[in-house]
Formats: sequence, C-alpha cells, structure tokens
Amino acid sequence: MATVQSFAPVAGPDATILILGSMPGKVSLQQQQYYAHPQNLFWRFMGELFDAGLALPYERRLEILQAHGVALWDVLEECYRESALDADIVEATIVANDFADFFTRHPSIRRIYFNGAKAEQAFRKYVLPELSPEHPTLTRLPSTSPANASIPLARKLEAWRQIRRYSN
Repeated sequence: MATVQSFAPVAGPDATILILGSMPGKVSLQQQQYYAHPQNLFWRFMGELFDAGLALPYERRLEILQAHGVALWDVLEECYRESALDADIVEATIVANDFADFFTRHPSIRRIYFNGAKAEQAFRKYVLPELSPEHPTLTRLPSTSPANASIPLARKLEAWRQIRRYSN
C-alpha cells in the first residue's frame, strides 16, 4: 500500500463530539469517504443512532452527523502501511494530525470517541501530551471494522449508543 494520508476533518462549527479513527482503510482511500468498506459497521450504527445510514448519499450522511454536532476525523495524518490493517502501520512513519489547530477552530468539542484501540493508542501517544490538561472526555468504543469480529454486533451497537446521549 505504501504511504497513505487521511482526509480533512468533517466538522461543523458547533461540533461537540469528535469520532476518531486511526487512518482510512484501502476502500475508504479509493472512494475518498470515511468508513467506505461495505462490511464496516460505522454507517450502519450511524443509521441506528441518527438516521444517517447507507441508504442515503454520503454527503447527506455527513450533513446529518454535523447537524447533531458530530465530527469525524482520524488521529493520523500520514503513515506507511502494507495493508489496510491498523496492525500494519509502521510506527516510525506516523505523523499525527494537527489537533491543536482543530480544537482552536472547534472549541465546543467536549467528547472524543475512538473507533477502536489503535485510534485511542495513537491519540494518547502522539496527541494527548501536546494538549492542555482541560482536554475533552476520551472514550474508546469497539472498532466498527470488519476485522473486529470478536465482539457481537449487539454489544458493539450498545456501546456506540452513548454518542447519541451526548449529541445535539
């Protein structure tokens, strides 16, 4: 796969929640869409929580999330990896996104939800040390990736429901 780069954040000016992945997978990069792999559960969950499911055009799904104060981004701006798997990210090549600038432009973010362990680990290692002690609440959710099949779907969705409780 080689060196890959993430997308720009999707965030309205009044966003209160930020959902972070690690780095878009191969299908997402090809389609230039967050969570584009057909087996990824992210948009299925957003359909359950916000009526922003796969039946809608991608741009409309993003609009709905933004209307609920939900922003999307990735922890990593750039990295090298051979496959679409987070486990294949070469640690020495990681460049984190500019969160200091993001939080300056989006001061209403109060909660950060990580879509899986790699996003949380990368954020804690590469971003958190640079943030003020008054950073948003951090919560790891089970990954929506098809590679994360060990947790039953119903349990994953139940964990993701907390986003709805804190959205606009």
